[in-house]
Amino acid sequence: MPQIMDRLVSQLKRKGMSKSQAHAVATKTLQKSGSLKKGSNKLTSKGKKRQSMGASGRAKDRAASKSGKSSRAYVYSKKTNRATLKRGNGNRKVASRGKRTVRKNRK
Repeated sequence: MPQIMDRLVSQLKRKGMSKSQAHAVATKTLQKSGSLKKGSNKLTSKGKKRQSMGASGRAKDRAASKSGKSSRAYVYSKKTNRATLKRGNGNRKVASRGKRTVRKNRK
């Protein structure tokens, strides 16, 4: 079984799904996203690329795709399995609003 599927199955089991249900949901989800070939557990070329990225790379890629920013603009948290924008200069967080960048002072 591909590593990307093992990771998704373990995440689903931690959320309370049975092993068989987690396998079914993971298979359907990965096939729908194009990471697995239809009707099998074999990786497509997209699946091989996503698997080689690792968890942090996939999280950064998801965040970058959603925002339109570069994946290098994000930092990964193992604890939450999420990517968040890197902080700007000093203690200010950089937030994007359209074409201009707004800096907020953090206290």
